[in-house]
Amino acid sequence: MRALELLARRWHPRLLRDATYLTGDAEAARDVAQEAWIGIARGVRRLQDPARFRSWAHRIVVHKSRDWIRRERAKRRTVQRAAADLAEQPAAEQPRDDIARLRAALAELPADQRTVLSWFYLEEMSVREIAAALSIPAGTVKSRLYHARNALRSCLKEDS
Repeated sequence: MRALELLARRWHPRLLRDATYLTGDAEAARDVAQEAWIGIARGVRRLQDPARFRSWAHRIVVHKSRDWIRRERAKRRTVQRAAADLAEQPAAEQPRDDIARLRAALAELPADQRTVLSWFYLEEMSVREIAAALSIPAGTVKSRLYHARNALRSCLKEDS
């Protein structure tokens, strides 16, 4: 029990951030992270290589986030429509602060692109770790990173 508590103290903030990136909703991210910890607690004994905990736990968060997204699809479409309406405001109403511009551009990216960018740059995960966490080939991660960078660049140029 103590070991699980130590794992949670160390990894919960990262897993919560991942869930936030994937769901785009801080409240849902807390629920997803909690569900992920239930899965981790139930399955940690089956983890044969403790060095792989990070990618294993991230994969659980990915799966729990996907489950949440499926359950909340209609709600998500409504939020996306509202975000699209906000993006159509005249340029004078758009935030000019660089960080706000970057956040707005990131929000426009598809979830898979936003996730790989966030994990690669903010969490400093390697391509291999991201591939393991998402259960996809490393080449797919590289492709998503490439397309995400280009999309982000385009969004930022349009906003200028």
